[in-house]
Amino acid sequence: MKSSIKVAIVTGASAGIGKASAVALLKAGYSVVYAGRREAELRAAVASAGADAERGLAVVTNVSEPASVKALFEQTVARFGRVDVLFNNAGIGAPPVDIDELSIEQWRAVVDTNLNGSFFCAREAFRVMKAQDPRGGRIINNGSISAYAPRPNSTPYTATKHAISGLTKSIALDGRKYDITASQIDIGNAATEMTERMAAGILQANGSMAIEPRMDVRHVADAVVHIANLPLEANVLFMNIMATKMPFVGRG
Repeated sequence: MKSSIKVAIVTGASAGIGKASAVALLKAGYSVVYAGRREAELRAAVASAGADAERGLAVVTNVSEPASVKALFEQTVARFGRVDVLFNNAGIGAPPVDIDELSIEQWRAVVDTNLNGSFFCAREAFRVMKAQDPRGGRIINNGSISAYAPRPNSTPYTATKHAISGLTKSIALDGRKYDITASQIDIGNAATEMTERMAAGILQANGSMAIEPRMDVRHVADAVVHIANLPLEANVLFMNIMATKMPFVGRG
């Protein structure tokens, strides 16, 4: 007898948006695989879900390594039997410097995680979703407001997030015949460790420094659950969720 519980994989799940989204999916009734590079933090993130943690699984994963991603999906299917949702959340940035001061290694590190990692995970998810019974599933990519309006000195991050939009559209198109959907959620100033510097002041496009408003990360997690819970006949292709008063509309 097949289980009626849906299964989600969240990358970058040890902290921030990934952790909040994984916990929210657990509380929404999903079995959730927490993927990330730090085992202790992953296990702590699963445990933080309390009573719902029994449906959680921590899998140490480096999304920039295809073999590691393949093992993630193999362990997920072995444990839970299928994959209904992938939240491609893992991402990093580079030092905020002029492009000519950025090392090739720093560029490649961002591309390997943000773009290649998302592709590797989407590729494995597509393979599983295409073959499973019932067929299909949902791939949610963490894009960024920076995909549309870059911050100063953010070339690798902006370039990779812009590329995620192409990945999302291609998966959404190619997945139609297999009941596989793709969505992109573009997040602006969720309150996580990564955005702590915004509370102290961050460089603006006009060269000034300004404190930027942030929003509770739970709103992002709620948005991820909303998209995940849609029937496969409906899709949110792109969603912006942002701190209302952040400088995005009119940025620059």
